[in-house]
Amino acid sequence: MTLITWSWIFLVVYIGLMVGIGLYAQRRVKHADDFATARNSYGPVFLAFAFAASTASGATFLGSPALSYEWGLASTWGHVLYPIGLYFGVLISMRLVATAGNRFGNRSIPEYLGDRYQSEGIRVLVSLMSLILFFYLAGQLVSGLVMFEIMLGLPPHWALIITTVVLLFYVVLGGAHADILTDGIQGAMMLLLAVVVIVLVALGFGVEGGFAGVVDSLGAQDENLVATLNPATPLYHSWWSILAILLAHMPLGLLPHLGNKLWALKDDGGQMKFVRLAFLFGLTMGLLGVGGLLARALLGDALYQEGMNPNAALPMLFIELFPPWLAALVGVGVLSAIMSTADGLVVSSSQIIANDLYRRTLVPRLKLTISHDALDASVLAISRISTVVVLLLCMGMAWALIDTNIAMIVWIGNGGMMAAFAGPLVVGALWRGVTRHGAYAGLLAGFLTFIVLHTRLLDPAWFDPGAIHGIVSWLYQEGPNPYSCAAMGEIVSVLVTFTVSRLTRPLPKTHLEGLFGAGKRNPAPAD
Repeated sequence: MTLITWSWIFLVVYIGLMVGIGLYAQRRVKHADDFATARNSYGPVFLAFAFAASTASGATFLGSPALSYEWGLASTWGHVLYPIGLYFGVLISMRLVATAGNRFGNRSIPEYLGDRYQSEGIRVLVSLMSLILFFYLAGQLVSGLVMFEIMLGLPPHWALIITTVVLLFYVVLGGAHADILTDGIQGAMMLLLAVVVIVLVALGFGVEGGFAGVVDSLGAQDENLVATLNPATPLYHSWWSILAILLAHMPLGLLPHLGNKLWALKDDGGQMKFVRLAFLFGLTMGLLGVGGLLARALLGDALYQEGMNPNAALPMLFIELFPPWLAALVGVGVLSAIMSTADGLVVSSSQIIANDLYRRTLVPRLKLTISHDALDASVLAISRISTVVVLLLCMGMAWALIDTNIAMIVWIGNGGMMAAFAGPLVVGALWRGVTRHGAYAGLLAGFLTFIVLHTRLLDPAWFDPGAIHGIVSWLYQEGPNPYSCAAMGEIVSVLVTFTVSRLTRPLPKTHLEGLFGAGKRNPAPAD
């Protein structure tokens, strides 16, 4: 049988499994909080698989190998440093975010930040800023499109529609339970796939001379491909750009679609076990990006030809090396990576609309007289409706961004949010002295810094030769590198948060004791 035939067989099995999990998860959704967080429902091992699967998105399984294919050995810095930065950030922030979030009864990161700083304005601001994560979701849909197009021989529009419909069905049914259950199972598949790819690259499978032969092939094509730093790209051209990868990823684990998973952990005692396992799984999955090196050695520059794209490096490597049935089976593993991040993004995005904007903002503002049960039912309904709307919007965005590197699409959404979160979320988890005004200032300063730098709004031509011109020229050169822009945004966010907090009135002492103290605090009212 052909690759396409095998792919259809495995796809039907995979979709059946996802839909079955969605139907099972639907039975576990008793109220809106179940849909939003699946609070206290899963142990550290299963949740570690789910969390690692969500962090290892289509960008990891398609975009990262594409970067290795294009830029060579220098890209390995990113594959190693991104999980280190991510889980270090989780380790810093988890205890306060998970514990205080459960005490407050929070259903989303924007809601947690609003309660952390006793500010409705911060909650609404973060909710609106979180909508930029639609680019992240669009990147996952592009990943699904690439896989269905290659493995199933479908035209792009049908590949995109199938990706969207599969997600739509099981997430609308089961919400966070469907997200975590599917991600846990998919995480195990993805980990196995990552190990296989890492071994293939280490052995230089299919290349004469093994891994040394891979390096020789890369060097023969372009000497920059075997350099420690690659001067041909702003992503890996300097040691600052390498350090920026580590810094930029530190708030990633606290983004809305990931941070809300921390509340699904059954008890505080499993927190460290969860972090250790999730880091081990995440690091292994991150290293899968080196598969692009083997693809470049075997395929040369074939993916630069008309009708091809470096995003297809890993699928094309499987097709080159494996018999059709195995290539199709591995393709399902890549599809798992795509779906495991996309479903979390859909759930968190729906909560921005249903919980943060409707339940916590519109209902109190309009002074609606509605019972707790009726409000919960309406929030659950809005969660499901907004899931459909969000996916349809992101499907349109994915179609418009179809030729863009998937990792770069993801970072359009990630970068601004991580720059904004560095001060209020990460520093706010370490230091009780962060004030409401400090949080506001840090959010806006980090977000705007990323936007200004990444869109290259500062033009060196505006300045006369001198020190300022040199600084602006360097910033302009860094503009295409989203990691660098995010890292600089995070530094600005931290500095501004700290400075403004020292100059403004602190939060009430009793509130801070409830957050950081050892004593228990009653959760915030659900309505």
